[in-house]
Amino acid sequence: MKYLDFIDLTYKPKETDLLCTFYVDPEGISLNEAAGGVAAESSVGTWTELTTEQPYVKQLAAHVYAIEGNVIKIAYPIELFEEGNIPNILSSIAGNVFGLKTLKNLRLLELKIPKKLLAGFKGPQYGITGIREVLKIPKRPLVGTIVKPKLGLNTKDHARVSYEAWLGGCDIVKDDENLSSQTFNPFQNRLIQTLEARDKAQSETGECKVYMINITSETDQMLKRAQAVVDQGGEYVMVDILTCGWSALQTLRNQNFKLVIHAHRAGHAAFTKNQYHGISMKPIASIARIIGVDQLHVGTVVGKMSETKAEVLENIAVCKGELDNLKPVLPVASGGLYPTLVPALLETFGNDVVLQAGGGIHGHPEGTVNGAKAMRQAVNAVLKNKTLKEYAKSHKELSLALKHWQP
Repeated sequence: MKYLDFIDLTYKPKETDLLCTFYVDPEGISLNEAAGGVAAESSVGTWTELTTEQPYVKQLAAHVYAIEGNVIKIAYPIELFEEGNIPNILSSIAGNVFGLKTLKNLRLLELKIPKKLLAGFKGPQYGITGIREVLKIPKRPLVGTIVKPKLGLNTKDHARVSYEAWLGGCDIVKDDENLSSQTFNPFQNRLIQTLEARDKAQSETGECKVYMINITSETDQMLKRAQAVVDQGGEYVMVDILTCGWSALQTLRNQNFKLVIHAHRAGHAAFTKNQYHGISMKPIASIARIIGVDQLHVGTVVGKMSETKAEVLENIAVCKGELDNLKPVLPVASGGLYPTLVPALLETFGNDVVLQAGGGIHGHPEGTVNGAKAMRQAVNAVLKNKTLKEYAKSHKELSLALKHWQP
């Protein structure tokens, strides 16, 4: 089979086909040849005709079934993939094709996995409804923070900063993506002391509080850390899903720990930031949901991250949209957030969101407690249909935050 043999614009995808949408930018060949090349090299074809090819192999060929400008759509027969094996799927559709010399750029824009393949994955254990039940917060947006500085604090100070954030009104405190078990803040000590701070804050505020400790590590170590969280009375873990890998994430989810999985997407921009090459956030979000994370960073629109509003809305839709019988994933906004940005954030996300402000809480002129108060006050203002400026007249913590951080 030649590259052009993989193009069939009359083909109607089957319910069992795996569907991909790509942006293709050819280098020295026609768009049709490039499209066929992607389909061939990601399924049963290669650059030359083969003496080993058998007639039945053609039944497994991928089909380019639509070409619109530089955007192509490919249908892959389900027989090409092993059930329950994300690495196998990605090695096919997002593997060697990115390195083809005849492609200047290639970007995976969208991925749709058929129901028959979805059956091999657990999906979220908690999802949006389950998370709200854990926190006993039925409707309002969740307010969170990341302990800052992200690295360097000793265990005692880490627990103290966490306590102050909870005391001020945060529902959630989490580690940053690169805090693991460094000598200045060992994992087990941090787990024990921070959960003790959580218990104290819960007792004093009468509100549920949760701690997302980063368990990212080698897979066996990650499982041991997850068990330690359960044993210590924690409800949440955080995982850097891309740097630990899909297989490690799936192994963690398959244990059915009674733990909410918070997915941090550290490293995603290496795939997602270039609009013409790599992998967009939508397929990453799809895979994370299919494997079974409960909440996921999706961008902010405002703040310090680069994604557009259209991209963020697409990511939210992947997290919350209909996907067989899989529970919806709670979107997380994080990255350069502070109270002034809350109205814009809630306009984009609605109430089903975790608003995570790190520097935007700990950088408050009067410290972490009042920084958390200001963030919570900004959320309350929006829920009461009041402007931040109006609400700040009777809430000094918010007033100071609005003066300190300008959009």
